[in-house]
Amino acid sequence: MIFLGIGANLAGSGHPNALATCEAALLALPGVGIRIEARSPWYESEPVPRSDQPWYVNAVLKAHSNLAPDALLTALHVVEARFGRLRGAANAARSLDLDLLDHQGRVSAEGEWPVLPHPRMDLRAFVLLPLRDLHPLWRHPRSDASLEALIAALPDGQAMRRLSD
Repeated sequence: MIFLGIGANLAGSGHPNALATCEAALLALPGVGIRIEARSPWYESEPVPRSDQPWYVNAVLKAHSNLAPDALLTALHVVEARFGRLRGAANAARSLDLDLLDHQGRVSAEGEWPVLPHPRMDLRAFVLLPLRDLHPLWRHPRSDASLEALIAALPDGQAMRRLSD
């Protein structure tokens, strides 16, 4: 199984808001070799770390692709760029954020790119809660921790609300 994170807190090129941008991005993924098998509900989450930015729209996707992890992450970056994503300062507002969270349970070796599983996914409610909606029995490939244990250990200050199914 491949799990991807999708989110935005700014409207992307030609879209009225962050949710519309994310929904359009879902339609673009098959064009780069990524088939979406399932999507969690959409959530709204406050920026991490807290800031005066708009809240994010987030979901997790279960996907299939024949692409190797490095090619898959490159394809995700291509889609982000199509929707106006500019890479700059860390934690900056963004029109689209696509993250490779887990690629078939792979664990990267030291210095390998991309880092798998995603290095901060276990610290982010906006990843763990939607992932639980899709695959409640998922376990972290590096630590073997359950989703429930990871969620219980989340740092405070990550407000979220479910938007839709």
